[in-house]
Amino acid sequence: MGNMARLREGESKMETTAQPVLSTRKIVITGVLAAIAILLGYTRLGFIPVPNLSGNATIMHVPAIIGGVLEGSLVGSLIGGIFGLFSFLQATTPVFKNPIVAIVPRLLIGIFAYFAYVGLKRINEYAALAIAGIVGSLTNTIFVLGLAGIFGLIPWPAMIPVIPQAIAEAIIAAIITVAVVAAWKRVDSGAGGGAKKV
Repeated sequence: MGNMARLREGESKMETTAQPVLSTRKIVITGVLAAIAILLGYTRLGFIPVPNLSGNATIMHVPAIIGGVLEGSLVGSLIGGIFGLFSFLQATTPVFKNPIVAIVPRLLIGIFAYFAYVGLKRINEYAALAIAGIVGSLTNTIFVLGLAGIFGLIPWPAMIPVIPQAIAEAIIAAIITVAVVAAWKRVDSGAGGGAKKV
């Protein structure tokens, strides 16, 4: 009887302390950052014309990085998935008309960025944010080009001119990630009066 009582007590505690997978905060941040990614794509503000096979450098992956860093890998993956789906639906080149190339790499952006940040934030917060931005950006580039090459959508030698663009995108992503997340955490800390971060 004593064991049963303790078991029920334990189950009761688990029910009261269990947190939903997606809190209201996470849902709101996912929606806002996904909307920003779509807005960047729809208005073309997220694209920078460059003279290579891609045609454009992009910062559309940055909201997925920021979402992953702020709210975890699931939120980052959701934002990236929405970005990937938008990319697929709006595709004007054969590369992104392939749903695997358009969507799968974008699902991974926030996940890789999150784990890069978590692994380094104890050493230095700003360095961790910058590395998360770089890792998230390179995840997008490497997986998009890799899958495009595997599917024969882009010849492997033709990818070499994209390397400088990939480096530039990674640097820009690092700068934006540091600026936005640092500012958000200052605002969040002030509004929450030192509330626990997730």
